[in-house]
Amino acid sequence: MFIQLKDWFPVFLSLRVAVVALCIVILIGLPLSRIMARREFFGKDIIEAAVTLPLVLPPSVVGYGLLMVIGKNGPVGRFFSELEIPIVFTWWAAVLASTVVSLPLMYQSAKAAFASVDVNFEKAARTLGANEMRVFFTITLPLAWPGIIAGLVLSFARALGEFGATLMVAGNIPGQTQTIPLAIYFAVGAGDNATARTLVAIITIFSFVVIFWVNNWSKKRNIKLR
Repeated sequence: MFIQLKDWFPVFLSLRVAVVALCIVILIGLPLSRIMARREFFGKDIIEAAVTLPLVLPPSVVGYGLLMVIGKNGPVGRFFSELEIPIVFTWWAAVLASTVVSLPLMYQSAKAAFASVDVNFEKAARTLGANEMRVFFTITLPLAWPGIIAGLVLSFARALGEFGATLMVAGNIPGQTQTIPLAIYFAVGAGDNATARTLVAIITIFSFVVIFWVNNWSKKRNIKLR
């Protein structure tokens, strides 16, 4: 039995949160991974450890850390409070939590992809007069694209399924901040197994289709390149 249309809000919110988080991850992750893959500088190891830290920390710890930053007493939270713009317990807090936990996946995949690109191709393009921007978009990015796509898919799936940190900073407010994982958890707790089963089926099928499509796309692309 499918849930009623009014209960589909967690699905739409989860997709919106995941898409917005993915856009932020792309804007931050791509340039950061490109720099980290090709340059050596003081403090590089510290930055890399900080970026990947959410991968190993418990979600509740990540959520608590975010609260220390965006809460009403945190530096970011205090700033927005003065502007009367709430962050905590809004869907934007869910976006922030999803961004933090999914960024490491994008970073690791993109960094490996950029590192695998032969620098001789880039050097050849520069000798022919191409500037750095053109080298990146015509040489580096196309060659690294399969690894970047993998990072995008993993980041999107992670953002879609984020639970612990989201619960800490956004809460479980039906019709406002309740994402699919939160709705499933509280539906099970309330004994509403029909809703829980439907939401589990939706997120499982959606994630499977996305991963299946990416795997087939990668396979076809590898065949064309041979």
